[in-house]
Amino acid sequence: MTSIVETPAEVGSGGPGGGAPGRHVKVAIIGTGFSGLGMAIKLRQQGSDDFLLFERADEVGGTWRDNTYPGCACDVMALLYSYSFAPRAEWKTTFAKRDEVLDYLRWCTDRYGIRPFIRFGHELLEARWDERTRRWHLRTDQGEYTAQVLVTGTGYLSDPAIPDIKGLSTFQGALFHSAGWDHDFDLNGKRVAVIGTGASAIQFVPAIQPKVGHLDLYQRTPPWVGPKPDKKVAPSHIWVRKHVPGYQRFRRNFNKNGREIVAFLMADPKRASQSIQGMAAKHLQKSVKDPGLRAKLTPDYAVGCKRLLFSNTWYPAIQSPNVDVVTTGIREVRPNGIVDVDGVERPVDAIILGTGFRATSRPIAERLHGRNGVRLADAWGDGMAGYRGTTIAGFPNLFMLLGPNTTLGHSSQTVMIEAQLAYVVDALRQMDKRGLASVEVRPQAQEQYNELVAQLQHGTVWNAGGCSSWYVDANGRNSSIWPTFTWRFRRLTKKFDLESYQVAVTTGDGVPAGRAG
Repeated sequence: MTSIVETPAEVGSGGPGGGAPGRHVKVAIIGTGFSGLGMAIKLRQQGSDDFLLFERADEVGGTWRDNTYPGCACDVMALLYSYSFAPRAEWKTTFAKRDEVLDYLRWCTDRYGIRPFIRFGHELLEARWDERTRRWHLRTDQGEYTAQVLVTGTGYLSDPAIPDIKGLSTFQGALFHSAGWDHDFDLNGKRVAVIGTGASAIQFVPAIQPKVGHLDLYQRTPPWVGPKPDKKVAPSHIWVRKHVPGYQRFRRNFNKNGREIVAFLMADPKRASQSIQGMAAKHLQKSVKDPGLRAKLTPDYAVGCKRLLFSNTWYPAIQSPNVDVVTTGIREVRPNGIVDVDGVERPVDAIILGTGFRATSRPIAERLHGRNGVRLADAWGDGMAGYRGTTIAGFPNLFMLLGPNTTLGHSSQTVMIEAQLAYVVDALRQMDKRGLASVEVRPQAQEQYNELVAQLQHGTVWNAGGCSSWYVDANGRNSSIWPTFTWRFRRLTKKFDLESYQVAVTTGDGVPAGRAG
């Protein structure tokens, strides 16, 4: 049942604590990656121009702008890793490279006229919910703003995770994370240490291996790696995409629905072991002939427990004469080298961190303050939790794109993003129709939803895979993965379920405006 609160409408207001008022917009969007730009495009398609996007960088693109490391590419087919409402026929390869994806996002920005709504160089420092005015007060490093609705599109691959390794700060050579690649450092002939063997490392290691003098690859846990069926797209195929009505949409939907089979396989570790894991194991067997090295590279957990990776160049690169795979672990870093747990010191000129991102401890949560000033990071003290991956109890009018349990291990994140966009657009429509000042998911609804997600995760490779991964938070809960078919999530987010929310009604001059359904 929807709870109703009546609140007087207020025209213009200062910031919390009586600060000077800034510009007010109906919707404030944080970030200009796939999530933020998608939200803006949908608002424009609805005829709205009462919104702004706040971007800390000087260009759009999100993680595809920030990650410039050699070999950066997508591991989802380009036709699916793009908006369904903004198809592009000219993808050069099956799996797009980084520059193509970034160019696509720029193209979408300009095609839909979003650029004038972006405030570049505006980093969100803090956002506070004002219960009296029913508005979000945003403090950026370039000024203050207010908004009725706050949409975060910062994702989970925006802030690098730096490992806590003894002595790392004392290293005197080049030290950088893959997400902050130092293009000024000349790798040619250098001794390089790479820490981590995740999705970024399996792309940049093959790209830099021919250049470096020697590469030490520090592997904590080997990934399952499958072959990547990537190829150039023939001009004739591009012509068909452009000129045959419905063809590109058919191919996109075919790939999207085909990936649902993977969700079915991942739902049961035994099924996954017999199918997907068998494929990856065969790829390893075929690619690595040395039994000792192959043993090092063989995971001891069920496929899918960690992110399944795809590459045709990873195994050849790490078998090169100038590469050593080190699995004994790191004891400490010294000014000119790395010491493993056996006490062996290996001198290096550069350390490259392929250690991923802060996926379950979102930095944005440290900057959002909801009802009664509660910080989202504190509300998430026991782990991330939300409702339908989008709203959070105690945080009215906050919509988080790619929020808790929206990460996919079998399909494209664009599918989830578009499902959430539909949910937010319908929420805004209902707020307008019913004259609502705010909507806030009821704690009971959120609790019941998270119980559903836990039930769906139970027994899957993401819950019973026998490994620790970035999907799992510090409390051992998988607060990242959506563990089943995307169609189930799309069905849940097709319409905004107002009955699961408590709402406040704008009453104009204080006269009750009635009840929402």
